Formats: sequence, structure tokens, C-alpha cells
Amino acid sequence: MRNRVGELRISRGMSQGELATALGVSRQTINSIENGRYLPSLPLALAIARNFSQTVEAIFIDDEEDAS
Repeated sequence: MRNRVGELRISRGMSQGELATALGVSRQTINSIENGRYLPSLPLALAIARNFSQTVEAIFIDDEEDAS
């Protein structure tokens, strides 16, 4: 699964630390999500989507769906 968290964060001029603070998680969690090492829980994925005014599906892209 790919995600656009890093792209959206950078486009908003936010650091990983700032996004982490806004979401109530650690900077390491944001780094792990951006690098595809960690899939967020549904509540965290929803919080990320709300933070960027996007849908979860617009941020988290299933590689299998993308290949179809």
C-alpha cells in the first residue's frame, strides 16, 4: 500500500513533527507511515484524512487496485 502523507505534508509546509503533534502521535510514527513501514489504524487514518481535508482512499492507495 502506498500513501501520499509525505506529499500532502510537504505541500502544506509542515514538518513531520508538526503533523505528529497535530495528530497526537510521535514523529517516528509519521516517518514510518510515510515510508510504508507502518499502516495506521483506522482512527489514525481518518485523522490524517481529516487533517488534509481528503478521503482515506485519496491518501492511502492499494497497490492491487492501482494495478487494475
